[in-house]
Amino acid sequence: MDGLNKGLRKVEIAVRWDPSPAGQPSTDLDLVAATYLADAPHGDPAYVVHFDSRSPDGTVTLNRDSKDGQGFGYDEVMTLELDRLDVRYARVVVGVVIQQRPAERTFVSVRNPGLRIREGYTVLAEDDFGGVLGATAATVAEFARDGSGPWGFRAGLRGFEGDPVDFTGAMGSAHRR
Repeated sequence: MDGLNKGLRKVEIAVRWDPSPAGQPSTDLDLVAATYLADAPHGDPAYVVHFDSRSPDGTVTLNRDSKDGQGFGYDEVMTLELDRLDVRYARVVVGVVIQQRPAERTFVSVRNPGLRIREGYTVLAEDDFGGVLGATAATVAEFARDGSGPWGFRAGLRGFEGDPVDFTGAMGSAHRR
């Protein structure tokens, strides 16, 4: 029956949080996606998509970007069109980074954070970042495939406690099998 499995096709990753209290510096969470080539699935990313970049082929899109958590529902939303990714890509790792300006923060200081990953109306994962409270960034999902086969999903938060600038270089090694 594996021949009938189309795998994941179009996935939405969404993050929400409440604004900082009045008089406090704003909190800014950013979604980041790194795409890896089939011949180096745990090496350096082929490209990274974040708040001021996009994927070369339009398959990874940041649909909504918030700098302060104000708004209704989810504040940051990213779409991965996995079914359109070229076969030379075998892995996509998605993470969330807390901007460290104007104040240094970890997830413990983010008010009411939430994560939702879904395909269509099917929720694949939800989390509140409670397992990575001391982290400045975290990987939140891994999507992988063998060859031109279907895309699979692996959930789970993995915290990163270093400088968020270094996160994109380290996020691909966080989910080694």
